Amino acid sequence: MKKNGTWGVSHTRVPTESRPGHVAIIAGFYEDVSAVTTGWTMNPVNFDSVFNQSQHTWSFGSPDILPMFQHGASDPKKIETFMYPPEYEDFSGEASRLDTWVFDHVKELFTNASTNPELENMLRQKKIVFFLHLLGLDTNGHGFRPYSKEYLENIQLVDNGVKEIVDLIENFYQHDGRTSYVFTADHGMNNRAWGAGIRQAILSGLGHDDFSANWGLSTIQRNDISQADIAPLMAHLIGINYPVNSVGELPLSYLKADGMANAEAAFTNARQILEQFQVKHDEKEQNELFFRPFSRLTGHHDPTLLVAEIKSLIADKDYELAEQKSKELISLCLQGLHYFQTYDWFFLRTLIIMGYVGWCVFCIEFVVRHFVLFSHKDNTSSINYRIHIDLLSILTMAVISSMIHIQKMPSMYYAYTFFPVFFWNQILRNYRTLIGILRLCIQKGIFKSLMTAMVVILFLEAL
Repeated sequence: MKKNGTWGVSHTRVPTESRPGHVAIIAGFYEDVSAVTTGWTMNPVNFDSVFNQSQHTWSFGSPDILPMFQHGASDPKKIETFMYPPEYEDFSGEASRLDTWVFDHVKELFTNASTNPELENMLRQKKIVFFLHLLGLDTNGHGFRPYSKEYLENIQLVDNGVKEIVDLIENFYQHDGRTSYVFTADHGMNNRAWGAGIRQAILSGLGHDDFSANWGLSTIQRNDISQADIAPLMAHLIGINYPVNSVGELPLSYLKADGMANAEAAFTNARQILEQFQVKHDEKEQNELFFRPFSRLTGHHDPTLLVAEIKSLIADKDYELAEQKSKELISLCLQGLHYFQTYDWFFLRTLIIMGYVGWCVFCIEFVVRHFVLFSHKDNTSSINYRIHIDLLSILTMAVISSMIHIQKMPSMYYAYTFFPVFFWNQILRNYRTLIGILRLCIQKGIFKSLMTAMVVILFLEAL
């Protein structure tokens, strides 16, 4: 690493599960936090990935991870999977054999190429990927905990195995200097890259903090990245398109390139993320009744003007400023994507708050009506009044449902709407019970305490 590579910490997001982590690394986007509830199951929606964009990918490892990148690929045959049996994944036993299995099968692949001309031709194509999923450390870490004998021995096994595979690949391609290596993890490990196109380590203490102070790397510059940045890094290194939904920012600090190459790479990255922003923008603009654009990319900051400015800077060979402007455009586009992804935040928050507050009030009203005030006629509203409340509830539900339908919001929003409408319908139908509660509290001298408790409860629900 001191001579040939660059390193840093890869910052992931919750949930820190294997599937969302690998999706971020290989597809370049972060799954919703709700993914923690689905664990290792297959993704319900097909997605693009570095593997799908490659000429061919050979993947080795777990049957829990590899199939999800083959499933839904434009050509599943281009992504070959070599998987050990599911029963090999035993958290109660020593799991280093999983990594040994992977290393052995990679070696077998290259050995077979010597007697299989078709395989050798495929291995000598450009834009190919070898993916080694090494689950042993993860499994031993869970089973025996870090710093255990099994875990430390597994680290040594992986270190030796990686060295052997690197030597194998370099010998196969006759040390042509055109292979890049990325060594990372879905969670709990730093990010490391070396090989073709990767900048050599910078002997500097920059980037370090208390987190890495005792790692023994204080003399080598640390270049941190976000986990989704690894996908565009891999795509750039082998010269393929970025995955369609990637929101990763190409980490230029990892690249060994001149100013022009960096500026053009950053500009390509910016246009790719801008295209996603534009799709989200057009989708919302087409469906929203009262569309509110992302203000930071309008007027003088219109994307077309920014793109034209960056093109002009590159043409004038002002590469440093072009790179800076591209990074600014990427940042604005990512903010814009977040804006549109949370566009319905206020609407949903209002429905949910009204629903939970309504549920709390309804529960209090129900208990008091049935077990305190009972069914006294003074606490019962008239039939005509109840009919009007029911009609008002139906009208409210119809209006909000129409808005949801017209704006093509997710169908789950109908349930979110029914929740508060139902409870407030019941509350208003029995409003006399609430009046009875207030009278009772005044008589007992606890009105002030009750109001304080209600305000606190409503405030907590609103949070």
